[in-house]
Amino acid sequence: MTVCYRHPDRATALSCTRCGRYICGDCMRAAAVGQHCVDCSQAGGAPVRRRATAPMSRVMSHTPVVTYGLIALSVLAFVGQLSSHELQAALVLWPPAVADGQVYRLITSAFLHYGALHLLLNMWALYVVGPALESRLGRPRYIALYLFSALGGSVTVYLLAPLTTATAGASGAIFGLFGAALIIGRRLNVDVGWIAALIVINLVFTFAVPNISWQGHVGGLITGVVIACAYAYPPLGDRDRLQAAAGVLLLALFIALIWWRTAELVY
Repeated sequence: MTVCYRHPDRATALSCTRCGRYICGDCMRAAAVGQHCVDCSQAGGAPVRRRATAPMSRVMSHTPVVTYGLIALSVLAFVGQLSSHELQAALVLWPPAVADGQVYRLITSAFLHYGALHLLLNMWALYVVGPALESRLGRPRYIALYLFSALGGSVTVYLLAPLTTATAGASGAIFGLFGAALIIGRRLNVDVGWIAALIVINLVFTFAVPNISWQGHVGGLITGVVIACAYAYPPLGDRDRLQAAAGVLLLALFIALIWWRTAELVY
């Protein structure tokens, strides 16, 4: 994440239109064209040497290979489903099977879909919101966000959905990306009205349309928000350590909930 040159603890996407340095809202000064930092505003009309912004340009121009890879995995899994009904039955999230020890279903189910339309809608959402998050967070954090959100949605399904329900789809992970985009966008002082509206609209559909796993959507959304807060808000000096600690604690929570639900179902 980029930070204000005068306040390193503040993440921002704003930059001075004269020198190119990143500035927070408190350091932004309105100008005839764009916005200036405090130094450029005080310098007035004096010529200012523009700071090179190549590193940021390189980051934003990276091909979102993780996003494309996730889409490819889901498409390949769907082809496998069409080829073998047994594959689908073996990998979807079916609570009795998870309680019987097949915990891997909590992740594999996030790459399966019930029908081409289900796949298309989820992959389109991933294609729209994924690349920006991948370039902003970096690939390792982005992968962790996606998998944690998928797992959070699956754990919520395991806890709250009827035992006879067989659940599949990347929707929990997608909702996690929506929540992360909202939190990180607010932290960077950019307009997040569109993503907030998108979340509300999708939640309305989730509860209004039958046969949609609201547990997976809500669980993924909450998980994405939690992970994004761990990414965006820790102080710069302790960020890596606190982010790792947040991931470990969240994983421990999921393991404890899975163990508790399994014990409840088995005994």
